[in-house]
Amino acid sequence: MTSMGVAGEAGSPNPEMRLSGRRVLITGGSSGIGRATAELFCSHGASVGILDRDPAPEELAKRLAAVAIADVADPDAAARGVNQVAEELGGLDGVVNNAGISPGISFRDTDVSVWRRVMSINLDGVFYVCSAAMPWLEREETATIVTIASGQALIPSSAAVAYSASKAGAAYLTKAISRELGPKIRANVVCPGIVETPLMRSYYKEKGDEQFAKDMSRYVVDRLASPRELADAVLFLTSDESSYIYGVTLSVDGGRTFH
Repeated sequence: MTSMGVAGEAGSPNPEMRLSGRRVLITGGSSGIGRATAELFCSHGASVGILDRDPAPEELAKRLAAVAIADVADPDAAARGVNQVAEELGGLDGVVNNAGISPGISFRDTDVSVWRRVMSINLDGVFYVCSAAMPWLEREETATIVTIASGQALIPSSAAVAYSASKAGAAYLTKAISRELGPKIRANVVCPGIVETPLMRSYYKEKGDEQFAKDMSRYVVDRLASPRELADAVLFLTSDESSYIYGVTLSVDGGRTFH
């Protein structure tokens, strides 16, 4: 497909260590947006730990300060994973909620088991991780939470009802945390559009150019985002450059939410 281009590395390398001394937990950090964020954070001086159901790739694991294997949908496992990472890092002053699943299932085809699984990871998992991280975050003078929601939390899709609902819930949970725990803890939301991943490339390879063109017609920019473009937004909301930003929803979606 000739039109499915993705931008290269967004932005120019920043010689400054924007996260020097920070200790950040990233859920779902083994691949996609989570991995790009972990790599970017490491390059900016952060001590990074990830919590994921899958082991981190070897080249990423070498750069990480801590790794925990756990499913965020299990409250006990999520708490153990958060505490393990926090102990290995010597504390926590940042969390990135990235773990999630995105089944493209319509409302008519969504049964109770699908609904519960999507909610357990995409919404409950954010609650479990933030709850376990809160005692660690509150020990610090300032701390941050960034939740990766979705453009579908703002403009839902008829083909992903449970996903849209779960991501809207995660976004508003994060906003409520910001309202309650600010100013000490800054909590914000990033809403991506369609991001270039092996899964999405496989999807469009199966569906073809017509489906890709239909989806891109809702965007100002007719290409997918790179994981790095999302990681740049998460870096901004975790760094001191966003010190006066609380409870914001930042759409990084090529114009989908206003087009």
